[in-house]
Amino acid sequence: MDGLLSKLRSLDAYPKVNEDFYSRTLSGGIITIASSVVMLLLFVSELRLYLHAVTETTLRVDTSRGEKLRINTLVDIYLCLMPKMQFDVAFPALQCSIISLDAMDISGQEHLDVKHDIFKQRIDAHGNVIATRQDAVGGMKMEKPLQHHGGRLEHNETYCGSCYGAQESDDQCCNSCEDVREAYRKKGWGVSNPDSIDQCKREGFLQSIKDEEGEGCNIYGFIEVNKVAGNFHFAPGKSFQQSNVHVHDLLPFQKDSFNVSHKINKLSFGEYFPGVVNPLDRAYWVQHSSYGMYQYFIKVVPTVYTDINGHIILSNQFSVTEHFRSSESGRIQALPGVFFFYDLSPIKVTFTEQHVSFLHFLTNVCAIVGGVFTVSGIIDSFVYHGQRAIKKKMEIGKFN
Repeated sequence: MDGLLSKLRSLDAYPKVNEDFYSRTLSGGIITIASSVVMLLLFVSELRLYLHAVTETTLRVDTSRGEKLRINTLVDIYLCLMPKMQFDVAFPALQCSIISLDAMDISGQEHLDVKHDIFKQRIDAHGNVIATRQDAVGGMKMEKPLQHHGGRLEHNETYCGSCYGAQESDDQCCNSCEDVREAYRKKGWGVSNPDSIDQCKREGFLQSIKDEEGEGCNIYGFIEVNKVAGNFHFAPGKSFQQSNVHVHDLLPFQKDSFNVSHKINKLSFGEYFPGVVNPLDRAYWVQHSSYGMYQYFIKVVPTVYTDINGHIILSNQFSVTEHFRSSESGRIQALPGVFFFYDLSPIKVTFTEQHVSFLHFLTNVCAIVGGVFTVSGIIDSFVYHGQRAIKKKMEIGKFN
């Protein structure tokens, strides 16, 4: 047994030195305190990393198919008279009653004059909300309009308004100005003079537009589109297809110019997740020419975020470039409006929250203690031997 213990004693990598041979110095004490403080700070930093989740980022090819893309929008359109804004924005002819939202993609699917989950707020020159509901935009409807075959509607009659040649069948009725405009849109026609349409005249279509002069409009909500390249845009007038070309009917508004100055409070593609940055949030632009089309070209990057509890958030990030097309020599070269052209990246970004393992934490703590102890020992040895060398030279008279 004594021989075994003797062999184990010979393997001791930490030989002990008698305290009588220790030489304690002032510099050693200072270095010890400094190294202890450094060790404590590094330990606290490592402990915080261990207690908080870290995010691991990976890239892979997006192989998902047939998914929907949700676009959340909150776009403000203001007049330059608004004192609360930090910029001047003019919209003399783009009130809530004339703005429409369209969405389309390369698959051929179109959503024209989107109203579902889209809300408009009429805003006066001082920024106060006048009306919020979609059906609150526009004029009052008149009683006793013209019937389809002439004459006035009585209380005991069933009203069927004329579509003015745009009806698809003899029994189709257009009981409001909106019905007539929708029937014209489906035919690919433009409404040149709303006052020539009894429904529009009695509902005060043109008068309602004049009454909204000097107002701004706030549009917010969300739309869902196919996960393919496409665009959505805000523009005046109803849209329709004419010779396979997407056009907007601007004649009813009798305007010489349209100003599409705008501010984007928020624009995102999908749900919020920690760390997401939407580059168009709080972006604004002011138009100085009579006509113009403002275009945003967006590259959408599919993103999956998994938090520490395993909850998965399917969302998107995006980058954007901007371009403005103006009129030349008084001729309209582009449809006035704000267009967002988006395309999807084939690469998917995955963020995963996870905790550092305890063994990794323990390894880092040992590395901190051992590393600081070793470095401080080297510094102390250098200072100690330096002091002894200087003291020895002073004793032999080399330093005066």
